[in-house]
Amino acid sequence: MFADPAGREGKPTRATSGRVTEELVSRVRARLVAAGGDVTAQAMATAVREEADTPLGDGEVLAAIRQLRREFLGAGALEELLNEPGVTDVLVTGPNEVWVDRGLGLERSHVSFTDEQEVRRLAQRLAAATGRRLDDARPWVDGWLPETAEGSAVRLHAVLAPVAAKGTCVSLRVLRPATHDLESLRALGTFDSSTAALLRSLVSARAAFLVSGSTGAGKTTLLAALLGEVPGNERIVCVEEAGELHPEHPHVVRLVTRPPNIEGTGEIHTRDLVRQALRMRPDRLVVGEARGAEVCDLLAALNTGHEGGAGTVHANSPEEVPARMEALGVHGGMGRDALHSQLAAAVRVVLHMHRDASRGRHLSGIGVLRRQGAHSCVVPAWEVDGGWGPGRDELLAMLPGHGAGVV
Repeated sequence: MFADPAGREGKPTRATSGRVTEELVSRVRARLVAAGGDVTAQAMATAVREEADTPLGDGEVLAAIRQLRREFLGAGALEELLNEPGVTDVLVTGPNEVWVDRGLGLERSHVSFTDEQEVRRLAQRLAAATGRRLDDARPWVDGWLPETAEGSAVRLHAVLAPVAAKGTCVSLRVLRPATHDLESLRALGTFDSSTAALLRSLVSARAAFLVSGSTGAGKTTLLAALLGEVPGNERIVCVEEAGELHPEHPHVVRLVTRPPNIEGTGEIHTRDLVRQALRMRPDRLVVGEARGAEVCDLLAALNTGHEGGAGTVHANSPEEVPARMEALGVHGGMGRDALHSQLAAAVRVVLHMHRDASRGRHLSGIGVLRRQGAHSCVVPAWEVDGGWGPGRDELLAMLPGHGAGVV
């Protein structure tokens, strides 16, 4: 996830080999912090040799450097977990409580820290990498770590004691580039062949859609796969908080938000980028996730001739999407009636992703937006367990040839 030039094998240890003790490493750590500047391998080696009580061999110096690099570079002892394929979350709730989610729920990791102070130092260093402060005056932080070479992003949230009663808590969410296409998702069991054909027809029909679901359900993965089905002569402009969308398409413009710097200035919001995207001649406008006031701009954009737009939204089911959008619209000052009017006119279909232990990440339902008096609702058109629903005919009517070849 973050480069570790010195390398590392096996389980991280709290004490180094031979005469390299934790006390020596602590003295070297204090010396490097006091010196300031870049913590290079040469600076570490020099400090280790000068702080040692007796001369050290090359192997012992390298062992000390590996431990120091875990603290000064990358995510420290958590590095190996973040680098594991399939890991979505790494959570620290105490020096000896490190949890990891590999897609099947949380499990306790073998990784541990020496004490609370080591966890606190790691949290503060990661916060600095996001351009944020984390100290007693501001005991929590939420930000994005720099994107890695392979395009993965890591979201950091940390809370210091005594706000976190048991000690510093660190939460790291790994967001890897969504690069699957519809065929690979079908092979993984996300949906079957007939559903894949239906999804391709939706994209071809330029029906605006939202992908709903919980955190980690695969919303962005499905969205990227669908964007890969957009004809190559169309221009896609994506607005995201983290650069997750990497669809296989020849003409994609990606705009990514920016957090404030350590002085609290320079922030660029999703809402700002949606307005810029409208001036960039998009054929398809995509908002990676509508989580606040930008929902108003997304709906406005989808109501100004930008057909085939898309976005993702957190919701427990397709039927709850209107209520979720209504709550987000409040942040942008949009009233309930106006929100529902815009939503019903802008969005045609809701695709719902779900994750469970038996099926993993899968498409669990498809709904269609329908006006209901002054408001809007989502009517089930298809469910993975129940088959076709009351919105079937409305869904098929959107497709080329009214769904011929799909049903």
